[in-house]
Amino acid sequence: MKIIKFAYFWLVFFFLYFPIILLVIFSFNSAQYSASLWEGFSLKWYVALFSNHQLLDAALNSLILATSSATLATVLGTLAAISLYRFNFIGKGYSFAMLYIVMMSPDIIMGISLLVLFITIKIPLGFLTLLITHITFSLPFAVITIIARLAGFDKHIVEASKDLGADEASTFRYVIFPLLLPAVAAAWLLSFTLSMDDVIGSFFVTDSTYQILPLRIYSMVRLGVKPEINALSALLFIISLVLVALSQILLKKRK
Repeated sequence: MKIIKFAYFWLVFFFLYFPIILLVIFSFNSAQYSASLWEGFSLKWYVALFSNHQLLDAALNSLILATSSATLATVLGTLAAISLYRFNFIGKGYSFAMLYIVMMSPDIIMGISLLVLFITIKIPLGFLTLLITHITFSLPFAVITIIARLAGFDKHIVEASKDLGADEASTFRYVIFPLLLPAVAAAWLLSFTLSMDDVIGSFFVTDSTYQILPLRIYSMVRLGVKPEINALSALLFIISLVLVALSQILLKKRK
């Protein structure tokens, strides 16, 4: 029975990670076409990647956008989660429901609705519209992540802080926020990943003047997967691993 569970466990991981491992391997293939057979080890596609200025500009735009939207979504999500958890107000239940509605809504609906909004209020499509869109997508995930952490709080800690004379700002700074830090970090990483990964919503709310990496890759792979895409995907995967490792190190130090 244990052998079956062990085999099933590794089969699931093999199914999840084998395509990524294959992509990383073929990023070092010297073949002209990424779908061809292995022809030898080469770094020429990484050299070609760093020589592709359009792709690098799109990657830089995506990093700036993802960092900005993740930071703003995490700040707003932290404040919203604390308000929803600590205070009672009219419409609190509906606020929770609206968060889940946004999370469950298809990206195409959100993209079209935001496009109609931007056209109505006459905001030019570009960085600002992308930033608002990515914050809108990420905010519910950030709120739910932080609320899940708040649900495990001991409320007596906050009450003890007040009994010792701390005001709301001091209580948040010295008591609530340090305990929330792992959830805040997780919310930021999740928001960053959602922003870097979004294609459908971004497609509707930007134009050709501001290209981001997912849309650039989408336009390139329509004609076939090029070896530069494999190299870029491998680098993004390594960056993701580094971010996850850093988050785990921070969590262990925090504990």
